[in-house]
Amino acid sequence: MAIQKGAKAVDINQRRIINGLEADVIQLYPIKHKFAWEYYNAANSNHWLPTEISMQLDIEQWKSPTALTADERSAFETVLGFFTTADSIAANNIVMGFYGHVTSPEVRMYLLRQAYEEAIHTHAYQYIVESLGMDEAKIFNMYREVDSIYDKQEFILGFNEGIFDKSFKTGTFEADQKFLENWCVFSLILEGIFFYSSFAVVFGLQRQNKLTGSAEQIQYIMRDESMHLNFGLEIINAIKEENPDLWTKDFQDRIVNLVRKATVLEYTFAQEVFPTGIFGLNADGFKQYIEHIADRRLQRVGLPAQYNVTNPFPWMSEAIDLSKKKNFFETRVTEYKTGGALNW
Repeated sequence: MAIQKGAKAVDINQRRIINGLEADVIQLYPIKHKFAWEYYNAANSNHWLPTEISMQLDIEQWKSPTALTADERSAFETVLGFFTTADSIAANNIVMGFYGHVTSPEVRMYLLRQAYEEAIHTHAYQYIVESLGMDEAKIFNMYREVDSIYDKQEFILGFNEGIFDKSFKTGTFEADQKFLENWCVFSLILEGIFFYSSFAVVFGLQRQNKLTGSAEQIQYIMRDESMHLNFGLEIINAIKEENPDLWTKDFQDRIVNLVRKATVLEYTFAQEVFPTGIFGLNADGFKQYIEHIADRRLQRVGLPAQYNVTNPFPWMSEAIDLSKKKNFFETRVTEYKTGGALNW
């Protein structure tokens, strides 16, 4: 990218998330997308590392023949099998799919932080697996062997193909819609739906005072992912505002249909995790919970709810609500403290 000497100062009104002036990406100020800068600063205050968290109780329970049932062990292994691959997919999408096409420097700043957080999450899963002495090959290869995990991953990867192509470039109606579609799938589905059965499994175990060190790590991850989700929803709405021609009726219908397909994939995965149900949770409850989550995601980007069901797991809000004053799933939280200073 050539830098033109003596060029005019950056015009904030020309700042755009995509298709802005390429020369503007190296000049942070003036900031137009202030929400992105707020997320970047909040994320920096939210820093943590998995090795800060004690795993001693988890190790004792995992080694004990009676502390966990066979179904609980299987469920925990299955969600770890999903997690280990999902965050790698997320990181690749940020670095190879989004970053190079975004022309807002403040949005790029947060994307870099988000990619780093995905690496921390993968580190956390490895730390859990290693601490408990699990079969690493089994967990990390599960996405190839468990149909419901494989189907979710393939669903997401199918939308990466277009924007991962070296020849892909925004600037046309078709390419810009493809780019927006990928961000919708990434935020509404991967980060907004596909993680939530697995989060509920871990927090369900935590309510039984089981694997609490692992659950604490997942709480930190959940907090990061809640920010990622809300940031993505902000991006979708900002691209809609800057490019209203992209948000056609056909496009809206396509996104709704994709969310509906993803909802089925997610509660099919829940059936794999809970073939008989554990600690009061079963596949039917998860179906309703995922449908409830899907409606909330759609509504945040101005699309109609599809299921209109209540939340069957109200305790989930408490499990991940750090301040106890707001629903952590649904609000944009910026008042974080450094990981080591949090009072759980």
